[in-house]
Amino acid sequence: MEDYSGFSDEQLIARLHSDENDKNEIMDYILEKYKPLVRKKTNALYLIGGEDDDLIQEGMIGLFKAVRDYRGDKDSSFFNFAQLCISRQLCSALEASNRKKHIPLNTYVSFSQEQNGECLEDFVSDDIRSPEQLLIEQEKFEEFQEQLWSKLSNMEKKVLELYLDGNNYTTIARMLGKPDKSIDNALQRIRQKLKRK
Repeated sequence: MEDYSGFSDEQLIARLHSDENDKNEIMDYILEKYKPLVRKKTNALYLIGGEDDDLIQEGMIGLFKAVRDYRGDKDSSFFNFAQLCISRQLCSALEASNRKKHIPLNTYVSFSQEQNGECLEDFVSDDIRSPEQLLIEQEKFEEFQEQLWSKLSNMEKKVLELYLDGNNYTTIARMLGKPDKSIDNALQRIRQKLKRK
């Protein structure tokens, strides 16, 4: 393996894009060189349902994309471009993790799986709601929601939507350009209207 320490990152990337013979060696050298940067960026992060190695892997994917997409004709150095690509990949991974989209798949329990010679489905209650019951409950909920909605002011509706999306008072206040106290008051009025319902 050739010693690439005498070359700048930009020179190595240009060589990687043009030279067929050294591609794997140059790529391995750059990935190894920047791995500490990836580790540093992942140290302060936490991936829901994942492990530290998952974050490092995501960071390495970002680094790989940086090597693949870097063009030396821009004003930015490869180091800055790599930092940006690594950060974006990590942010994307964290956003995907926070959506909790795959939690049911990752944490499911099979009803037919035997444990100690017995199936879980044997213990499931016979009181399972029918599709008709579910539809009736859905209709009741929608009716309740319409009645509540008709009693709320536009401000209260906006506050309630943002609150139900998981935002806290301060975030809602910032989003609506209102003081925290206004948001607190709106939520108190909503609670009172719910109690009267």
